[in-house]
Amino acid sequence: MPAVSFVRSRGDLICLSLVRCGVDRAPAPVSRTVPAGIAPTGIAPQGNRNDRTRHPGSSPELPPPSQPIFNLPPVITWLAGILIAIHVVSALFLSRDAAFELIIAFGFLPARYSADFLPGVALPGGAGADVWTFLTYAFLHGGWAHLFVNVLWMAVFGSAVARRLGTLRFLLLSALCAISGAALHLYLHFGEAVPMIGASAAISGQMAAATRFVFQDGGPLGTFRRSDNAAYLVPAKGVVDSLANPRVAMFLTVWFGINLVFGLISTPFGGSSGSVAWEAHIGGFVAGFALFSLFDPVPRRRG
Repeated sequence: MPAVSFVRSRGDLICLSLVRCGVDRAPAPVSRTVPAGIAPTGIAPQGNRNDRTRHPGSSPELPPPSQPIFNLPPVITWLAGILIAIHVVSALFLSRDAAFELIIAFGFLPARYSADFLPGVALPGGAGADVWTFLTYAFLHGGWAHLFVNVLWMAVFGSAVARRLGTLRFLLLSALCAISGAALHLYLHFGEAVPMIGASAAISGQMAAATRFVFQDGGPLGTFRRSDNAAYLVPAKGVVDSLANPRVAMFLTVWFGINLVFGLISTPFGGSSGSVAWEAHIGGFVAGFALFSLFDPVPRRRG
């Protein structure tokens, strides 16, 4: 779920890196001829109570409904559709200049908040972009690979969180994680002309929120797993107690290790040059892990 970047320029205005980035079977025809040995009333004779043969006048036994291939919560399906639709429009229908202005107006640009950056020059989006880009950057992506990876991780981890929290709580938590990722990125890259785009910070927060309950006993990835629905409603532990869970600790170690490696080697992603915005990932992850309890409708498990 890494973010991506590539360099673009536009005259002497600015040199930018785009970062981060079933059908039921019909019942078999029922014979209208009463077979020998079958009571004409439609009741099976003694000794044949378990006979599944249906008789005239009785309702046919229908097969169970087929299960969908992708059993995603509606909010995940809608969010994935929105992200894909936005990228289709920006990648296939906008000119290079229009796509460039879209990134400046809705991507998160730390240089906006510096008085020394192009004084007197009005950037696309105006003053309103100083506020909305803390969130809107998460709806833009730097390429198809970047988009695909984020949608995949959202389907895996975001679905678990959405099933537990419900639509509204899930959206609020995801938004706060995106904002937190942008805030940390701004703090560490203040004044840089590097617009950050991608849902990675929000999805990192969804990952972190999921770790608060999926590894608990009875949870989706825990021991003594319950039924599908009950597994997502096991009581979560507090932050400190969660960190004491070996599975949680291992997941966090691997997650942070991968992001730090991306940060140190500045690995390109999706065929473009540039670095991973790992700081925004961490900002979103920490927010999701710490703020999960504020949105969790299930009473917390203590001890």
